[in-house]
Amino acid sequence: MHIHILGICGTFMGGIALIARAAGHRVTGCDANVYPPMSTQLEAQGIDLVEGFGADQLALDADLWVVGNAVSRGNPLLEAILTRGLPYVSGPQWLAENILQGKWVLAVAGTHGKTTTAAMLAWILEDAGLQPGFLIGGVPQNFKKSANFSKSSFFVVEADEYDTAFCDKRSKFVHYHPRTAILNNLEFDHADIFADLAAIETQFHHFVRTIPGNGLVVTNAAEPALESVLTRGCWTPVERFNEISGWHATGDDATGRLLIWQGAREMGAITWQLVGEHNRSNALAALLAARHAGVPLAHGLAALTRFESVRRRLEVRGTVNGVKVYDDFAHHPTAIATTLAGLRGKVGASRILAVLEPRSNTMKLGAMKDALPGSLAAADRVFCYGANLGWDAAAALAPLSGKATVTDDLSDLVARIAAVAAPGDHVLVMSNGGFGGIHDKLLAALVAR
Repeated sequence: MHIHILGICGTFMGGIALIARAAGHRVTGCDANVYPPMSTQLEAQGIDLVEGFGADQLALDADLWVVGNAVSRGNPLLEAILTRGLPYVSGPQWLAENILQGKWVLAVAGTHGKTTTAAMLAWILEDAGLQPGFLIGGVPQNFKKSANFSKSSFFVVEADEYDTAFCDKRSKFVHYHPRTAILNNLEFDHADIFADLAAIETQFHHFVRTIPGNGLVVTNAAEPALESVLTRGCWTPVERFNEISGWHATGDDATGRLLIWQGAREMGAITWQLVGEHNRSNALAALLAARHAGVPLAHGLAALTRFESVRRRLEVRGTVNGVKVYDDFAHHPTAIATTLAGLRGKVGASRILAVLEPRSNTMKLGAMKDALPGSLAAADRVFCYGANLGWDAAAALAPLSGKATVTDDLSDLVARIAAVAAPGDHVLVMSNGGFGGIHDKLLAALVAR
């Protein structure tokens, strides 16, 4: 079958393309911006790409048109598909109907930590010899790719609560029908499509309703919103983590120690590469989900000693003259705070320079701006890129007093950071986008200084 994917360069749709190609389909695709690394990853798999959404792409005569959720009504190619009455489907629906049928699906949902937890879970299963398929919203370093087609019975999917497509405003995750589901956490996010937290809780409950009675819900007991979801009705066994009387994790960022407990009983301990309380929580969730799929806890812990994290999660991009530059995907205040806390635990009293691009739709709308100062409190200096916002970043960060710098000019931002950075400093760059290539620009500025 010839499948043409609209919006193919997004992480999720690009993953769909890789899986469809590996499953034997002819795959082509288009996007508004076709550029590396996704473009090169797709082209290396024999997937032809078209720049833009011109209606002339109907000449490709695809058997099926798979539409990404970034494609809206008014898009020329989508309008032509609808006018001609051609067969189309959303990415999540295609995945569910063509790949997930008959699989033991392990889905990872939550406001934060989905990518890292899904990567941990996929790696634990892989290390146990189960050879899972997976589709993850990032690139796990152990696999060097975001998606994998496998004839294995197991499939790990990052279960996103964002809407499915122009024609289906339910959350993506309602399509996946997992047997094992992780509910990592739940906060208000995606202010562009959800009115409030209650609206997101409703979507999470729709997700819970799809999990069978012989499945398992692994849920974070420390999250009141998740408990609220489960009280609406749950027909599946539940295993909670992050409760002192039950499953919980402790550790030390300076030494890399991770300990797993069930009540007062230590169940295992390892030394690993990741830092932060959030990652210890992610690890515990992945371990419990893997155990449900038949991987003993001890084997899962051993696998985590070989886990190499995910690109753009405290990823070191380079060190120049003693200044270390990191790239991180954090863009929600909670994620910013936990990432900073993890780095602080690792570097101790060394200075942390936090560099933020408030780029997500929620951030651009200003829904989280009042929480930003508190989330950045652990940084010694804060640098914020204030362009393209509907609110005043300087005013929002005023509670940080003299330690915050805001500018709308990227070159000026790089120059200001380079002027302040000193040997021993850690520069933490946080954005859910490319941030104008700031990492390489900053490293070059540090070299030239």
